[in-house]
Amino acid sequence: MLPARFSAGLILPQPRLPDPAAPVATELTVEAAVQPAPGESLRVELLVTEDAEVAQGQPLMRLKTAPGIALVAPMAARVARIDLQPGRRLSQLVLFHEPGGARHAFDTRGAGGDPARLRALLQESGLWRMIRSRPFGRMPAPAEAPAAILVMGRDTRPGAPDPALAITGREEDLARGLSALASLTAGPLLYAGPGAPAPARPVATGPLHPQGLAGPVLHRHVPARTGAPVWDLTAEDAADIGALLATGFLPPTRLIAITGEALRSPALVRCQPGADLRGLTRARVLPGPHDVLSGSALDGRPALWLGARDRQVTALPRAPRPAGRHWFRAALDRAARHAPIIPTAALDQALGGDLPAAALVRALAAGDAEGLIRLGGLSLLEEDLALADYATGSDQRLARQLRALLDRIAAEEGLA
Repeated sequence: MLPARFSAGLILPQPRLPDPAAPVATELTVEAAVQPAPGESLRVELLVTEDAEVAQGQPLMRLKTAPGIALVAPMAARVARIDLQPGRRLSQLVLFHEPGGARHAFDTRGAGGDPARLRALLQESGLWRMIRSRPFGRMPAPAEAPAAILVMGRDTRPGAPDPALAITGREEDLARGLSALASLTAGPLLYAGPGAPAPARPVATGPLHPQGLAGPVLHRHVPARTGAPVWDLTAEDAADIGALLATGFLPPTRLIAITGEALRSPALVRCQPGADLRGLTRARVLPGPHDVLSGSALDGRPALWLGARDRQVTALPRAPRPAGRHWFRAALDRAARHAPIIPTAALDQALGGDLPAAALVRALAAGDAEGLIRLGGLSLLEEDLALADYATGSDQRLARQLRALLDRIAAEEGLA
């Protein structure tokens, strides 16, 4: 039996789940896009033009601040549209699938035994973007040395696909990827999930949400600090690193779950990164207005394209608009003070059992950076507080308060 600290969490309403024993189809959508992650600003130097034909895995652009880091094509395609904001900041690059197109080969010689060569390969191949650095939840800086690396082989979000399914039959790729990752840190390489292969060190996680998120695991084992960042990525990403080292090619698909109350039936599919969410859900959605989220019902967001790190697509019926209210009643509501969040047992459980709810809520509400750091909050990101926001139902979203405080700390530390 797991200790009490690993039994913390909440039992959530589960959407209808796909049958894990059913065959997993590969569905490449006609369109796909490369875009920044939420809150990410990417100033880029383009390597392609509109209407250019590109191979799967081919670099499409490089970061102006770090030219070694490339963003690559998720499929063999033709460049349909490039949208840049002022300052050459990427909005989106849209691609049309070209059936039978080529795959871009990477030079992997020496990368398996040379950390510097491996780092350059990950940055050139686009897999560097799959690594998330904490604190702040950004792509690591090119020369960043992590104090520890966590590979997540469990996901407890409602409707999430079992990460073990994504790596079934890929055990050699996973072991090769973990060995490569171990060379990038002088600290521990942790694996949260069943069957951790060497050289990773297994760490226990509980069955309830949010135990299967990286934030609570890192807070418990290797808390992030501004001077000692920690990295996290999924087990499938680690297996992709191993496959790249073995073959020189990027795997073309990832495993995702398509769930939600607006669907006729849920499904597990393999699709390309940045897939068109409308294409994935069009044949599965029920008649009527609906919203499609990239991510889970807890922490997802309305989107057109699959997020860079997302493994879920959620289709939900669109809530009807509330009836119009009298202007005076609306003005009173806007002028009213927001009710404070009251720490409860449910909030303690929603934070995973290790973080003191009262102290954390107080630090976030007051914008207390020192208090957040003292509590170990630098290991957390918005997804780690999504369940707490669900439990409180408050308009004062803890996830938004956390992001504002993290951004302020980054600016004060000169890391913005």
